[in-house]
Amino acid sequence: MYLTAETKKKIYKEYGGSEKNTGSTEGQIAVFTQRINYLTKHLQQNSKDTGTQRSLVNLVGKRKRLLEYLKNTEIEKYRALLKKLDIRR
Repeated sequence: MYLTAETKKKIYKEYGGSEKNTGSTEGQIAVFTQRINYLTKHLQQNSKDTGTQRSLVNLVGKRKRLLEYLKNTEIEKYRALLKKLDIRR
């Protein structure tokens, strides 16, 4: 699998503060971004995979809602996270 437990721990440690802080908004957005990037690469090779297309759209929607929440609550963390993850908004 592309997103192992060790990879998730590293992501949560880098963005969420600690590897056990899986509920942090920044950590969840980072994990979603990792998955979105993987699925995008997969769809470039397998363009007719409609199940993956649907899950990608759902993930982008979830990330968008979390980004809106972060933007409304802590604007500085939002801006820093966008730069760090290289997300266009």
